[in-house]
Amino acid sequence: MERTLDDWIAEVKADLGIDLDVDVRGLLDTARVVAHGVARPAAPLTAFLIGYAAARQGGGAQAVAEAARRTEALAERWVAAERPDES
Repeated sequence: MERTLDDWIAEVKADLGIDLDVDVRGLLDTARVVAHGVARPAAPLTAFLIGYAAARQGGGAQAVAEAARRTEALAERWVAAERPDES
């Protein structure tokens, strides 16, 4: 049996008692922007911070999406500041 990312996420959510469906692909896209634009080690730490920020805002998929959107925009601004000639 081949295990997938979706299987892993489902097991982690079950083990941690989390009943929340979020845009996994969207979070991965944000992590990709952070990893490539800021630094690779920043991606998992940023994902944690997105979750923490969402929890502080009451949780839920919408809070996660908003925190991810803001974070991705910040990472893109970092990239633009590092490469002003490409703007």
